[in-house]
Amino acid sequence: MKILIATGGSSHSEKALHLGALLIRCADETPAVLTVARRKQDRPRAEAALQRAQFLLTDTPCIETRLRYGHPAEQIVAEAREGGFGLIILGERQSHTLKARVLGSTALHVVEHAACPVLIAKGDIRPIRRILLCESGAIVPSLLSRYTAQLADTMLGEEEITVLHVMSQITAWPGVPDEDLQASAEELIDEHSPEGEWLASDLAELSHPGIRAQAKVRHGGVVDEILTESEENDYDLVVIGAHRDAGWQRVLLADIARELIKRLERPVLVVR
Repeated sequence: MKILIATGGSSHSEKALHLGALLIRCADETPAVLTVARRKQDRPRAEAALQRAQFLLTDTPCIETRLRYGHPAEQIVAEAREGGFGLIILGERQSHTLKARVLGSTALHVVEHAACPVLIAKGDIRPIRRILLCESGAIVPSLLSRYTAQLADTMLGEEEITVLHVMSQITAWPGVPDEDLQASAEELIDEHSPEGEWLASDLAELSHPGIRAQAKVRHGGVVDEILTESEENDYDLVVIGAHRDAGWQRVLLADIARELIKRLERPVLVVR
C-alpha cells in the first residue's frame, strides 16, 4: 500500500507527519509527502514545508516529496488518484470562523472526494494499539471488512479492536423489538438478532493471533455515544465509514461523519 502524507508546514500538518512516521514502517511501497502551493510565488514556503517534513521523517529510509499548485484539497485528491495511493494522511486545522463552518475544512473536502481511505491526525499522536471501529451494519461489505481489505498493511497483529454499534430508534432496523434497543452486544449475539449476527461475524473475522477483539453496543444518539466511548476508553484511533449513496440516507450519514470528524479529539480514519 502506498501512503500519501499531506503537509503545509503548520503544527497540525506536523501531527500528520508524526502519525505517518508510525505507519509507513509497515508500508511495502515508497511513501510520499505532498505540499500544495496556491501560487508560483508561494514555492519557497512550500519547499520549506517539504524540508521540514524530511527532517521529521529522517528515520524513514526512503520517501518521495511532491509539490503541486492550486486548491489544497483538490490537489491532494488528484495526487492520490493519479499516484495510486491507498491511504491519505493529513492534519486538520481547528477553525471557528463562519467561512470554515460553511465551506468545511480541507480535511472534510478530501474525505468527501477521495476514493481511498483518509486518516486525519488529531489530538495526541501515539502508536495505534487500541482501535474503536464504529460499525453501522447498514452497508455491505461491513466497515470491518473494508478496513481489513484496504488497510491490512497498517496492522501489526497486536491491536485491541472494539467493534461499536450505537442503537437508537433512528438507526435501528425496522421492526426491532423495544427490548433490543437496550440490549448489550452479548444479548444481541445470543438472540441472533440482525445486529447480533453481524457483530458475531465481525468478531469471527477478527479472530487472529495477537488481536484482541470485543463487541460493544451503546444506546442513544450516534455522535454523542461514539464521542463518549472514545473519550472514556481513550482509543488511539477511531474508524468510521463513508459512502456516496443518493437520497436522504446519504445526507444523514454524511452529517454523522462530518460531526465526528469535527468533534473527535483523536485520529480519525474514514473508510469508503
